Amino acid sequence: MPGITDLIAAIEVELEACQKRAAKSLKERELIITAAQQEGRSNLTEEEDQRIDQLRDVHATEKSNEKGIRAKLVSANQVAAEQAENDEAARDTKPTGVKRPTNRDGAAKVGSEERTYRPDTDPYGTGFAMDVLRSFNNQDAHAQDRLSRHMAEERVERSQYLQRAVGTGAFVGLTVPQYLTDLYAPAVAPLRPFADVCNKHPLPPDGMTVNISRITTATGVALQATENAAVQETNIDDTILSPGVQTAAGQQTISRQAIDRGTGIDDVVLQDLFRQYATRLDTTLINQASTGLAAVGTAVAYTDATPTGAELYPKILAAQSGAEAALLAQAVPNIAVMHSRRWYWLSSQMSSTWPLINSQGIPVQAAGVNFNLGYNGGIRGMLPNGLGVVVDNNCSTAIGAGTEDEVYVTAADECHLWEDPSAPLFIRAEQPAAGSLGVLLVVYGYFAYTFSRYSNSVQRVSGTGLIAPVF
Repeated sequence: MPGITDLIAAIEVELEACQKRAAKSLKERELIITAAQQEGRSNLTEEEDQRIDQLRDVHATEKSNEKGIRAKLVSANQVAAEQAENDEAARDTKPTGVKRPTNRDGAAKVGSEERTYRPDTDPYGTGFAMDVLRSFNNQDAHAQDRLSRHMAEERVERSQYLQRAVGTGAFVGLTVPQYLTDLYAPAVAPLRPFADVCNKHPLPPDGMTVNISRITTATGVALQATENAAVQETNIDDTILSPGVQTAAGQQTISRQAIDRGTGIDDVVLQDLFRQYATRLDTTLINQASTGLAAVGTAVAYTDATPTGAELYPKILAAQSGAEAALLAQAVPNIAVMHSRRWYWLSSQMSSTWPLINSQGIPVQAAGVNFNLGYNGGIRGMLPNGLGVVVDNNCSTAIGAGTEDEVYVTAADECHLWEDPSAPLFIRAEQPAAGSLGVLLVVYGYFAYTFSRYSNSVQRVSGTGLIAPVF
């Protein structure tokens, strides 16, 4: 059963949601009236009148609900206060006259309460995973108590996030300890090399879209024809860009036998779910139809039956040129995203000619620099034109005739990614398979992205010159 602290937190979340719905109904009514006023209409349309009546009913209902929720919150706080008084009374002691041992070194000792799940005592999350399974599978009171303490700690450190992310039931939504998310993210899988270099933003707390104002008609400036003549006036105009919020999720049902008699089964399953979550998010950013990096990129063709690195390099420069022409001073095209096979093929190429102009730090008579980092370790190297190379095996190798890959050139600052802050991954454990002795684990998270603020800001080098390389 949830403690009184959990109940108060849930009621506060319920109250906040109720207040937001009431405020939203008021705001929509205001917008309807404002629109009519701006259009010079003395009356509202029939549809607008009906909508205002609906919104008025919604507001009245939510205000009535708010009163009930506030009363419930007052009662819960009274219970919490009484529990605190009882705890204080239990801790009340009477002096015995015995002197407390002195601090011989004269230094003040300040302590702090340790986290329930810590990397030094539970480095691989085995204890956390077992507590999740035992609390739902066996109704283990000790496991539930540890999970309850963990969630209380999360509320102290990340309260704003948890208010909208955690369910109202007992342990319906458990936050994975952050050090475990950091630990699992670099595990073996294609993972998210490109997502990690994107321009990251916290996901807004509400709604299923992220709205961005995209200027489509700029203001104008012209030379004044004569003194006192009218000056140029061009009205600015914008278009709303609304990338949708998406959910990446995966589940696995573990048998009771595997939990009770297996060794490390829960740890293996959780690691794999985390790896697959990271991979799914990243491959969506690159390959999703209509909005992914490959879909929005402007093609730069490289057609060649006998491709070489020296021939590919000018195409990459052409792509960088196209991206800069689209962005100008808004952002600098600074990354080239490619599959690992393309990076190693470029590294294998030999040439007797060298670029006339190299970026700073590129050695003489070299076609780039390898930073000698492992996969998913960040920017892998630098090309002579200063582009940082992001190696990402979520890039498709089945393009064109079925064996081609692509190279994407763009500005990392214009690759916008919204994710839930601090803890993008959650775990839920339920018992829909109790009749077959199974326990369900689910990992999920919300995100939104866009690369379309500026047309042609993403360029993709593609064609027969990027067939499967021969080393």
